[in-house]
Amino acid sequence: MVRFDAHTITPAGRAGLAALRAEPGRSVVALDFDGTLAPIVPDPEDARPHPDVLPALARLGPRLAGVAVVTGRPAEVAVRYGGFAGVPGLEGLTVLGAYGAERWDAATGTFSAPPPEPGVAAVRAELPGLLAGLGAPEGVRTEDKGLAVAVHTRQSADPAGAFAALRAPLAELAARHGLHLEPGRFVLELRPPGMDKGMALTAYLAERDAGPVLYAGDDLGDLAAFAALERRRADGRPTLLVGAAPEVPALAERADVVVPGPAGVAALLTALARPEG
Repeated sequence: MVRFDAHTITPAGRAGLAALRAEPGRSVVALDFDGTLAPIVPDPEDARPHPDVLPALARLGPRLAGVAVVTGRPAEVAVRYGGFAGVPGLEGLTVLGAYGAERWDAATGTFSAPPPEPGVAAVRAELPGLLAGLGAPEGVRTEDKGLAVAVHTRQSADPAGAFAALRAPLAELAARHGLHLEPGRFVLELRPPGMDKGMALTAYLAERDAGPVLYAGDDLGDLAAFAALERRRADGRPTLLVGAAPEVPALAERADVVVPGPAGVAALLTALARPEG
């Protein structure tokens, strides 16, 4: 079993952790889904949370000002794969899907989402032909996210090589249709510009009039959330930035503490959920 070691946190992160423990009623815990709550798996449709995640969140939830899952997944998919609906203790959970463009609130069970951008439909139609023309290797697969389209290379024989070969052509395709290319861990996502995890998290925290905040993420898309919390910290508001992927240096270097994936995140949440802190 992975245990959380509070001694490895930066001084600023330690202050954030102390504030979270001292003021739970004003605190928010926000978390990415894939790679943070759920292990990265070859087929994204098989992603499910680490078994210790939901019990820890259910114990924490009633004590906090809010719990949010901030993900590039469609909100409905994240709720279904996460098993978040109807969990006692998670009545205050919010899922901000599609980088915040979609939303699900456990309190009402309702989803909200804007209409898809025309560029997404155009990319969806062109992508199969483009990949075939590029000779994309076996194992490269696409994922329709509704408001975005993703290309995964993890199941190919050379994930890094396929990722590198496809990045520029997909960036050109995205730009041609007014979209943004978001690179991740062996995934290239083509999505509309104008929303990111930092913007989504900032708006959510304003709704809750939040005090201390913990955010955990594992990929480059989480850097915007880190940046948003770094700005809060600069204003004197305590935060704790958790990196769930030691193998992503850009994220690990800015984290207050780096934990070994979803097991480490689950251990941290379990530690926070204990009555003694």
